[in-house]
Amino acid sequence: MDRIERDFYLRDPEEQADFLQQTWCNECQQVDLGMTEPVEYELDGKIAIEGKCKKCGNSVTTEIAPDDGDDTWQ
Repeated sequence: MDRIERDFYLRDPEEQADFLQQTWCNECQQVDLGMTEPVEYELDGKIAIEGKCKKCGNSVTTEIAPDDGDDTWQ
């Protein structure tokens, strides 16, 4: 399936700030280090934001769960 680019900056500024701060870096093995240069896209029906870790600069990706009112992860 093709990667579909989305515009991260169309999101509410508060939501943007949350996504940019609430990250996990596999290289640093730490949570909430932050992300720079966000790029939002959809791939295989899943929405993700990819950017660079503020601490080490390696790639970090956050998958966005659908906001369907159901708070359970499947």
